[in-house]
This record gives sequence, structure tokens and C-alpha cells, in this order.
Amino acid sequence: MGIRIVFSDIDGTLIDKDRVLSSKTIATFKAIKEAVPIVLISARMPKAMRHLQQMGTIEDQPIIAYNGGLILVNDKIVHSTEIPNNITEQITLFDSKIHFSLYHNDDWYVPKKDYWALREINNTKVEASVLSNQEVIALWNSKDIGAHKIMCMGNIDDIDRLFIYLEEQFGNELHIYRSKSTYIEVAPKTISKKTAISYILNNLYPTITMAEAVAFGDNYNDIEMLNAVGYGVAVANAKDEVKQVAEYHTEAGVNDGVALFLESHL
Repeated sequence: MGIRIVFSDIDGTLIDKDRVLSSKTIATFKAIKEAVPIVLISARMPKAMRHLQQMGTIEDQPIIAYNGGLILVNDKIVHSTEIPNNITEQITLFDSKIHFSLYHNDDWYVPKKDYWALREINNTKVEASVLSNQEVIALWNSKDIGAHKIMCMGNIDDIDRLFIYLEEQFGNELHIYRSKSTYIEVAPKTISKKTAISYILNNLYPTITMAEAVAFGDNYNDIEMLNAVGYGVAVANAKDEVKQVAEYHTEAGVNDGVALFLESHL
């Protein structure tokens, strides 16, 4: 049974040292996209993914953002899961020293453009809107919407304390994922990259099975996805735990690992 659809994580997996698609990756995508759909799947917001879609000429493919919390097809929402605002408020009141970024679809709000906000702006090539956490929550309450993701950033000791608090208070309701020692990403418990892939296959590509999907990843939030698909591929720079569950392995993300695997298997 061969590969009929591609799902790729972005950060640490797909992009090069300049945080864009390499010329080799672009050429590989162009060579296979007519026969095999290519879907980007990331913790990023959609706005931080579209320029990569454009580079790879796969703008007509779905986007899976926020680790599965938001799925878009041609910029239209087909599936959305959000964090209730009362929970978001409790989290943002934990400690004023911690930076809390709040995300909904293409909107990214920061309380101020501090070190953490500027770092993320540089990494994702997306501008943030400045609004206090309380003002954002009030705005979202008026629109009956919530956060697709909360990004918590701060020094290691503060993030350590926050992680313990989040696990104790919201462990049954939220995915609490430590992407770096200074970062915690928070999302609804009911979603994951695996659930998003299942949705895509069931609703958009019903003739393609999970066994015919290839997925590429490097970090802890990719483990479930790599276990679920027929071809789970870890890049060489992946966490050891990711490498252990992946059936297949390829070169590092910055060394065109995704493109090299696709070339050899398609």
C-alpha cells in the first residue's frame, strides 16, 4: 500500500535555517502535488503558514493550525475547537511576569511587544496586535468565540511553576505542552494532530485511509500523529522519544529530510 497523502509539521521538521522552504523542498512539492495532496500541520496560526503554502504552490490544500484546533480549506473554517474564556482568564491571571499570547484564527494578541512577542514575530513572520489579556477576553465574550491557543512564555522558573499549576487545575480539560523550557502551549484536550488528520481523511479525502498517509515530525506533539499513520517519519533532529515511536527516519529538517524521504518513496 503506497503513500497517497502527505502531512508535515513545520518548525524543526520542514523549514530550512532561514525558516522557509528550501529550493529542494519546493521542487519536490511541485513534482508530486498533482498526484498526492500535501497538508501543513502545525501549532502555528494560519497566517504563519500561508507564506509556506505559497512557496510550495500548495495554496489549494487544507491547513491544519493550532495542533488540530483549527482546520481551514480555501480560508474557510471547516472545523474549530476553542478554549472557554473563563479558563483563559484564570490562566492569564496566574503571574504578571509571564507573557501570555492569545490566538484565535488569524488574530494574535499580545499585552505588549516585549522580548517574547518580538521573538515570535521574528520566528513566524507575523505581526501581533497589542491588547491586554482582559480586553481580548472581553472582546471574545462579545463575539462568543474563544482561544484556539494560549502561548505562555517566560523564564524557566516561572514556566516551571505555571506548568505545575496548569496540570493540577486543567489537566483534564487542556493539552498542556512544553515546546521549550521557556514555552508552554495550551490547547483544548479534545484535539490533536491525529484527530485533525482523521477529520481531513473522513471528510475531504474519504477514499484515502490512515495507512496510506505519511506524516513528518520532530517534537512531542507529533508522537500520536506518527503512531497513527501508515508512514510515521521522524527527522534526524527529532526528540529521542519521537524517534523511538517513528517507523521511518530521514535527514534533519534543515537538511531537506522531508523532501529526501518523499523523493525516495514516491
